Amino acid sequence: MQLRNSLSAGQPRSSKRCHRWRLVAYAALLLAGVATANNVGSLRAEDPVAGAPVTLGTGDWPLARGDAQSSGAISQTLPSDLSVLWEFKANEAIETTPVIADGRIFAADVMGKVYAINFDDGKEIWSRDYDTGFLASPSVRELPLRALPSSDEASSNADSTSGSIVVVGDVEGNLYALDPSTGTERWKQSTDGEINGSAAFFDDKVLVTSQDGKLYAFAITDGTPVWTYQTDDQIRCNPTIAGSQTFLGGCDGSLHRVDLNTGKVIGEPMPLGGPTGSTAAVVGDKAFVPIMDGAVLALDWKAGKELWRYEDPDRPQEYRGSAAVTDSLVIVTSRNKFVDAISIETGQQVWRHTLRRRSDASPVVAGDDVWIAATDGRLVRLSKATGEETWQYEISGAFVASPAIAHNRLIIADDNGVIRAFGQKGQ
Repeated sequence: MQLRNSLSAGQPRSSKRCHRWRLVAYAALLLAGVATANNVGSLRAEDPVAGAPVTLGTGDWPLARGDAQSSGAISQTLPSDLSVLWEFKANEAIETTPVIADGRIFAADVMGKVYAINFDDGKEIWSRDYDTGFLASPSVRELPLRALPSSDEASSNADSTSGSIVVVGDVEGNLYALDPSTGTERWKQSTDGEINGSAAFFDDKVLVTSQDGKLYAFAITDGTPVWTYQTDDQIRCNPTIAGSQTFLGGCDGSLHRVDLNTGKVIGEPMPLGGPTGSTAAVVGDKAFVPIMDGAVLALDWKAGKELWRYEDPDRPQEYRGSAAVTDSLVIVTSRNKFVDAISIETGQQVWRHTLRRRSDASPVVAGDDVWIAATDGRLVRLSKATGEETWQYEISGAFVASPAIAHNRLIIADDNGVIRAFGQKGQ
């Protein structure tokens, strides 16, 4: 792999900062390429136990932030007595959130392999190799009825009869659409920059952002380009969907609203005060987005105005992850090892928890708990009410990406390529 679009001296400060992120990502890929396949650290916890089968459907985790609004939150509280139900070893490091749909877990590693794993027992269903790397999570969507193959088409191509689709973008700017049952490639498209954000879906369109500064809409059936929307700098976030519009924060320091039917901007982009690689979370008329310069913003997107701006009064923070948002709290992690819970109404800090080392992963809320995956190899469970630690699990590697939570289980991957399922024994 070669670095493309190298820095030029004339680029603005915000653009250079976003480029530094990109160089770190490529370095991670190169390091992963020389890592040994057996480099799995010993666990400082109990051995895995077998988990009972479950039936999946409503309540899956099909997108990196859980839902189309990128809330990173669900109402379900996990059992208090969690154990490792199974482990799956990928070939290389996984730096993205696995997603869950229809009894399968989908994940992609940094050296170009996509996996489908059985949710019940962690056994591989299929895998597919690409000569590339993945720094974006897969996304899964049930196909609209009009996008399903006819009976004649199904009989002539038995590998493409699934009623859903898996989409994932790579570091070379390619977007792949795969059959979730078999891994068969349905279509492939390309952008002009690295893809760091996971795809989203609207009606019969697949939406994906690129480091070339564009949002692309492709037809979900065959990948035909529908429209593109151009910003002034790189985009690293996932498209967040609310109604028929999407929200995009980027390295140009603005929050864009785009009409998903036309690909046209809605109103003037709202200034953020600095670049961001975070995905906006939307709850009702409010959008919440952290920026790299150390602020978390609440915006009234209908009125086009800032509601509040949270900044640490003692020490500037740096935010790389996205916020998890409930009906009362906005929860963020910073590069300075802090987990902050902020009042959704006032923008004031409700509580703070200090980690041993930083968390680059976005927080996830599940019912009464906040889940934090940290670079010191700890998966930490915090009380949503107080921020107090109530449980932890530790490995010898590092967690780089957030967990996915569905059907009373938590699924998480680490930088040794191990995917673990946590749940309650016998359920």
